[in-house]
Amino acid sequence: MINIVHIGIGPIGQKMVKYAVERGCFNIVGAVDPDPDKAGKDLGELCGVNPLGITVSSNLDEAIRGKSPEAAIVTTVSSVVAFESQIVELAKAKLHIVSTCEELFYPWKTQPELSSRVDKICRENGVVCLGTGVNPGYLMDFLPTVLTAPCQNVKKVEVWRVQDASVRRIPFQQKIGAGLTLEEFEIKKKEGTLRHVGLPESVDFIANRLGWKLDRNTESLEPVIAEKDINNGYKPISKGMACGVHQVGRGFIGDKEVIALKFKAAVGEPESYEQVHIDGEPEIKSKITGGVNGDIATCAITLNAVRSVLAASPGLKTMGDIGPVAFFT
Repeated sequence: MINIVHIGIGPIGQKMVKYAVERGCFNIVGAVDPDPDKAGKDLGELCGVNPLGITVSSNLDEAIRGKSPEAAIVTTVSSVVAFESQIVELAKAKLHIVSTCEELFYPWKTQPELSSRVDKICRENGVVCLGTGVNPGYLMDFLPTVLTAPCQNVKKVEVWRVQDASVRRIPFQQKIGAGLTLEEFEIKKKEGTLRHVGLPESVDFIANRLGWKLDRNTESLEPVIAEKDINNGYKPISKGMACGVHQVGRGFIGDKEVIALKFKAAVGEPESYEQVHIDGEPEIKSKITGGVNGDIATCAITLNAVRSVLAASPGLKTMGDIGPVAFFT
């Protein structure tokens, strides 16, 4: 049994708790969420499972007092800048950190100074810090690099993640702009609140794993426009409104595009799939028909990574730095 503490009991955090309970190989010893509507409640009841006898605390000290957690499962923020203070607190408490913070997946290029600070505090306290999930963390970055293993030469890596967002949770549909007018979409786009977080980090990760030095790392974002009225999302969407987002991350060496990560999530998208094309020797094409459920996979990958994290050397790590991640009981 691995002793864990859960930090952040939002929609993904609640699903993470359910999965940890179902697996039977995790022993939840504490939980933290400062939300007054959650703090003080039984963790199990809050997460829709049987009472666990664990009261959600408003702070870490209270949650782990007199207990011996080995790792913290963190589902709080997407920004690594916002997450840094939490990392410091957790590292000083001697807790290994496995987080769904998207920008933490590979921050070495986007936030080099912060990455060095995080790596240093983790090494000083003998703990590992890992950012992971389904995307970033697996489908559009780690998996493509694994698929290059049998290649003698690689010219380009191209990845598609296409999703019908109608089956995803409401916060996800809102995050991709489903149901907004095009004017509202542009406002949120400029605010930076309307985007899949992590594409630049995924591009940088692939380049690093393949030994490529990029000259440019670009990102574009456009609305997917409804071609007809849509009623199977969290709210009705009229023809001409935004029903999702189309986002592309690209990496260039000189003027040559060597990485293209194409993310499209929209309510009413006719086909969900994941596809990787390695333009190399040999050429490799791989497609997951029907796609991978993002919420399930993010929770599963995060929990499955704990075993590998506990066996890794201290510091800020990526999915490429730790031992192979697999399901375990």
